Amino acid sequence: MPTWFITGCSTGFGRQLALEVLSRGWQAVITARNPADIVDIAATNPDRCLALALDVTDRGAINGVVAKAIKRFREIDVLVNNAGYGYRSAVEEGEEEEIRKVFETNVFGLTFVTQAVLPHMRARRRGHIVNLSSIAGRMAQPGSGFYAGTKFAVEGISDALRKELEPLGIGVMLVEPGGFRTDFAGRSLRQSKQPIADYATTAGTRRKENSNLDGNQPGDPVRAINAILDALASKTPPFRLVLGRDASRRLKDELQAQLRELETWTQVAVDADFPT
Repeated sequence: MPTWFITGCSTGFGRQLALEVLSRGWQAVITARNPADIVDIAATNPDRCLALALDVTDRGAINGVVAKAIKRFREIDVLVNNAGYGYRSAVEEGEEEEIRKVFETNVFGLTFVTQAVLPHMRARRRGHIVNLSSIAGRMAQPGSGFYAGTKFAVEGISDALRKELEPLGIGVMLVEPGGFRTDFAGRSLRQSKQPIADYATTAGTRRKENSNLDGNQPGDPVRAINAILDALASKTPPFRLVLGRDASRRLKDELQAQLRELETWTQVAVDADFPT
C-alpha cells in the first residue's frame, strides 16, 4: 500500500488528489497551513490518513512534519509538492514583499520539503516526486511574470533533480496544467495593489481575463488527477505532463515559434565560436 505525502491539500488539485488517493485504498499524509481545512478529508479514512499543519515557508517545521509522517506510516512513496499560489502584476508594478513571498512558497517551500523527504527515499532506493508546475513554467503571459518566474525555477530545479535521482531509482515528474476549474483564481491568486495605466492593455487585460474566466476554465480537475495517477502508474512516466487542451496548444505554438527563431539566428549563434 503506497504512502503519499501531499502539500497544499485545502483546495484545488491538492484536495482532489488527496480524496482520490484515499478512495483507491492508499495511505496519505495531507498538509495545509490551516489543518481545519482538511480534517474532513482525514475523518473519512482515519486509519489511512494523517492530516498535519504545514506552512511550507516555515523551514523549521518541515522536518518535524516529515518525521511525523515517517513515524506513522514508516515510508513515503510519493511526494507531491502542490502548495503554491499565483501573483498577478506587471513586472514594474511588483511589490517587493509579494515577490519574495511567492518565491518563498512556490520555489523555496518546494525545495525544502523535497530535501526533507529525499533521505528516506534514497535509503530505500525508490520513490517518486511530483512537482506541480504550470504551463506558465514554459512561457510567461503579461501580468504573470513573477508567477511564471517561480514556475520556471521549479522546472529548472526539477530537471536537474531527475538526472540526479534517476540512478538512485527515484523518479521526478513535472505537472504543467493549463486552465482548470478549481478555486485557484478566487482563493490562491494575489494581485498588485497599484496598477500602472500604461500596462492596461497588457497586464491589465490579463487581470480582466482572470475575472471573466474563473469558473469557466476548460479543464476538469477530476480528470486531471486521474491523468496524473495514470502517468505515474505507466512503465515510462513522463518527465513533463502537460494537462489540458489549451496548455497543449499553447505549448506547441510556443515551441514552434522558438524553433523558427533558432533556425533564423543559427548562423549568428555559430559565428560566436572561435574560428576553426
